[in-house]
Amino acid sequence: MQLNSASRIITRVALGLLLTLPWLRPAPSAFSAPQVEDRIVAVVNTDLIMQSDVKRELAPEQERIRRQYHGDELDQRLKTAEYMALTKMIERRLQLQEAATKNVDVSDQEVKQAIQQMKQQGEAVDEKDPLSVRNVRDQLTLLKVVDREVRSGIMVGNAEMKRYYNEHQTRFALPEEYTLSQILIQPRSADGAAEALEKARIVMAELKRGEKFEDAALRYSDGPNASRGGRLGLVRQGELLPAIERTIAPLVPGGVSDIVETSEGYHIVRIDDRTPKQFRPFDEVKFEIQSLVFQQKSEDVFQSWLVNLKNKAYIEIKF
Repeated sequence: MQLNSASRIITRVALGLLLTLPWLRPAPSAFSAPQVEDRIVAVVNTDLIMQSDVKRELAPEQERIRRQYHGDELDQRLKTAEYMALTKMIERRLQLQEAATKNVDVSDQEVKQAIQQMKQQGEAVDEKDPLSVRNVRDQLTLLKVVDREVRSGIMVGNAEMKRYYNEHQTRFALPEEYTLSQILIQPRSADGAAEALEKARIVMAELKRGEKFEDAALRYSDGPNASRGGRLGLVRQGELLPAIERTIAPLVPGGVSDIVETSEGYHIVRIDDRTPKQFRPFDEVKFEIQSLVFQQKSEDVFQSWLVNLKNKAYIEIKF
């Protein structure tokens, strides 16, 4: 069971909310200075968000930021994180309130099963800690209410999937394939680069005079495939060293590259055959596209639903 999908969506819209809602305009930090007493920092309909709640929400991110940043940037990052944490909590309260209104319930058995699954996945959950158990219950409730109010009404038609396929066809491209042969000249010592380059030039001159590539590879190449006439076999685009990939890109089958210098030495490469870039057929990627389009539509509908909850709510920031 994935418990964090709703939270991931919530986090993505949080920063946008900061820029659009008047009740979250920048103000002096309410959480960075030492506080003696707890106090209310926000009212969300009938719920109160306390300063201690925000500090607890903020603590892991605050620790990460303090390790990574310093000075003015640290202050700015902390302030942004505070507003992000408060925004996330307000949105979560709104969704939990909506779940209660729509009678979305999570049983004790569901909570126990979720905790066991989280433990099996290596997450530390203290089932004797009421706060940890409540957090798991809240996450399950968020998943349920989003599934019911957002995801359940989303349909993905065949026409939408075909349009996505046509607009994002490169996403479904298969890498180009080459059949290659190579002559590799390696320096014999740390100071042998010039000598190796000169040898590569001699080989290139012989090839231009009509020397068979296989014979030249057998005589000169230091590569492990020299005994096979330098034949590398099938190689996919992206598997070659970048310098070689760029050099062979314009070559047609039978074409021989110029001398290419890499960290391994000096290469002369021949294209024996190449398979042009192909695309996976629509029927093969149909279900993959359906998932992608569904996720995209889910996020759009979720954001609209969340904005509607905010527009109907009474929200007051107390600092």
